[in-house]
Amino acid sequence: MRKQLNKKPIFLAAAALALTASLSVGSAMAYFTTYSTASGRKPLEMGFTETVPHEDVDTGGKHITIENTGDYDCFVRVRVFSVIDVTYTAGEGWEDGGDGYWYYRPVLAAGATTPSELQVGFEYPVNDENQTTESFEIMVVQECTPVVYDDEGNAMPDWEHVIRTDGTE
Repeated sequence: MRKQLNKKPIFLAAAALALTASLSVGSAMAYFTTYSTASGRKPLEMGFTETVPHEDVDTGGKHITIENTGDYDCFVRVRVFSVIDVTYTAGEGWEDGGDGYWYYRPVLAAGATTPSELQVGFEYPVNDENQTTESFEIMVVQECTPVVYDDEGNAMPDWEHVIRTDGTE
């Protein structure tokens, strides 16, 4: 008598294997279809904050205004270096910071110029023969910083992040 091979367990094992394989294919397909690609371009324009000092000199002294030629609003400050004694007359918005800088407190909008000026007054120095000296320098250094906002949404300067422009015109 010939023993007949029972095919039922083989078919059950094959079905279980096929079922297991089909389950893993579904998750693999889900993995491959969760990501997509895009085409095209859009330039990223970062912009920059840049300011330019304007200095007019007459017999009353040096008249300083700052122009924001950059892309963003900013805060500005000015410091004056000189070998002679100078005096300051501040227009509206300018304040002495007590640290050697004069601060323009309102936000200076992009494309705008400070509406008031900081005037640096001086007297021509005299030498030992009581004659005025023809040559001396008053150097103006101005700095700007982009506007940042505190937790309440108030604009404030961050003078640790300074953009500096040195020199005179």
